[in-house]
Amino acid sequence: MDKPIVKNLGLKPYLQTYERMHQFSQTRNSQTPDEIWLVEHPPVFTQGKVGKAEHLLHTTTIPIIQTDRGGQITYHAPGQQIMYILLDLKRLNIGIRDTVGYLENSVIATLANYNIVAMTKENAPGVYVNGKKICSLGLHITRGCTLHGLALNIDMDLTPFNNINPCGYAGLEMTQMKDYIGQINQHEIANFMVNEFITQLTSGTK
Repeated sequence: MDKPIVKNLGLKPYLQTYERMHQFSQTRNSQTPDEIWLVEHPPVFTQGKVGKAEHLLHTTTIPIIQTDRGGQITYHAPGQQIMYILLDLKRLNIGIRDTVGYLENSVIATLANYNIVAMTKENAPGVYVNGKKICSLGLHITRGCTLHGLALNIDMDLTPFNNINPCGYAGLEMTQMKDYIGQINQHEIANFMVNEFITQLTSGTK
C-alpha cells in the first residue's frame, strides 16, 4: 500500500476542519491518496450522530457541535492531539473493526513508549489508563472511506469534561499523559503515534 499523506494542521476551528474533511471525502476518487491529519481545536464539545442530549450535564459557554461520527459527546481543546484518518477502506481491503483496533493499538504503543500502561475495554471504544479514559475515538464511513479519528489527551485542562458524561458514560473519569510523565513534547508524541498507526495499517493490509 502507498503510505497516507500526513498533514500537521496545527490549531484549527472544529467546524472548519469538519467541513474540510467532508469536502475531501466527497471529492476523492479511487486514485486519491489517503491522508492523516494531525490537529488541535479550540475548546468545543462535539456530539456523535446518536448522541443523547442528557449527556450534557451543564450548559456552559463552550460551543456544542453536532457531528456525524459515532459515539456520544466529548470535549476537544488545545493540548489534546487529534488524529483524523481519511482512508479508503475498500481499497485497503480492511474493515471498520480492524481500523478501530489499529487506532487503539497505536495509542497503546505510544503510551508504552513513555512507560504508561494502557488498555482497551470491551464494548467501550477508546484507550484507558487505570480505569480512566485517556483517548476517545469515533469514526464515520462514507462511500467506503473513513472520516474522523481519535483524540489523545496529552496536556490540557480536563475540567470541562465534568460538564458531560464523557462518551456517554456517567462518572467516567478522564486522564492525560501529563498526569504520568514530566516532560511533554506533543510534536514528538504525535509523530510517534502517527508512525505507529501507519505501521499497524501496513502490517494489516499485507
